[in-house]
Amino acid sequence: MSDAPVSASPSSEAAGTPPGRRRAMLLALAGVFVLAGLVWLALWILVYSKRETTDDAYVHGNQVNVAAAVPGTIVSILADDTQRVRAGQPLVRLDRTDAELQLSSARHALQQAVRGVAAQFAKVSQAEAEVAARRAQLAQAEDTLHRSAPLLGQRAVSAEQVTRLRNAVIAARAALDAARQQERAARAAVQGTNIADNPAVLRARDAYRAAWINLERHTVLAPVTGYVAQRTAQLGQRIQPGQPLMQVIPLDHVWVDANFKETQLADMRIGQPATLTSDLYGGGVTFHGTVAGLGAGTGSVFALLPPQNASGNWIKVVQRLPVRIAIAPQDLRRHPLRLGLSMNVVVDIRDRNGPVLAQRPAHMPAASTAVYAHELAGADAAAAAIIRAAERAATGVTATPRA
Repeated sequence: MSDAPVSASPSSEAAGTPPGRRRAMLLALAGVFVLAGLVWLALWILVYSKRETTDDAYVHGNQVNVAAAVPGTIVSILADDTQRVRAGQPLVRLDRTDAELQLSSARHALQQAVRGVAAQFAKVSQAEAEVAARRAQLAQAEDTLHRSAPLLGQRAVSAEQVTRLRNAVIAARAALDAARQQERAARAAVQGTNIADNPAVLRARDAYRAAWINLERHTVLAPVTGYVAQRTAQLGQRIQPGQPLMQVIPLDHVWVDANFKETQLADMRIGQPATLTSDLYGGGVTFHGTVAGLGAGTGSVFALLPPQNASGNWIKVVQRLPVRIAIAPQDLRRHPLRLGLSMNVVVDIRDRNGPVLAQRPAHMPAASTAVYAHELAGADAAAAAIIRAAERAATGVTATPRA
């Protein structure tokens, strides 16, 4: 038999570990877990319980549809996708031939109406002159009768002649009454108005203004400042009023709809601050915002086919509610966002004094545009110029020549 020593196996070495060392190792491992638990508890109390986070959030904004107000054929397209346009800038032009003919016809009708009313005013003056003439004739006939009647007793004039004079007075009085009736009829057509305010002229003016505005609307304007998207307008296309031609997206006013779970909303309030990051710019760019409002219902309620949980089998699914986050304008200017981009949202819920729902009705419009306000003002100015010119021509007043 060999006397060589037998080497110790690993199991025998582990089995030979002193109990005190093994206990120290277990205590150290337990201490690590306890320390990790304490760190997690501190993070939960100080950080995680004070905020709500979600990555189910997307950028939204106004998608302003551009459409024509009148039917027509597209002859010019002045903006294309991705291009920036300003409010009031022409985007599409329609063929104006028919509208120009309608405007010309309305102009002639307005001029004719002014001349017709001017003629009615002239008839008043004519009727007044006729009344004055008939009054003079009556006065002359009465004077002749007054001088001739005493001579009948002296047989200086015949009875037949006096009778003829009395009949002349009656005829003159009747002619005066007829002239007065004509004067009243002439005055009734223009009483209380001047040429520009006469109902006939106002009716023709309204028709002219409608034709003028119709012509102006053959140029489709950008209602807001933004970027063109979804252009569907094509040259030669026959369009109808309200048919979408393109969209204008105002990227300077976008917001984020963050879809939080219903279990995250108990402490969420309007006005709480939020920080956002975008996959577009990465974590190095932080957007600042505030909670602008909480949705009035979950997405399933407003779906095209809402769920019918009262029928058939039912499985509970945690619902999500859209929370609108308003983004600071200066952040959007430095780092523009586009609609549909995904965002990561963290809402600080420490301040819980704000309302859950909006308490006051809106006192300012959510959006407005003034690019169409010039239409009526321009129509009024054009109609007033035509009325003045037609009035001068009808009344014989010569316009003062320009220097």
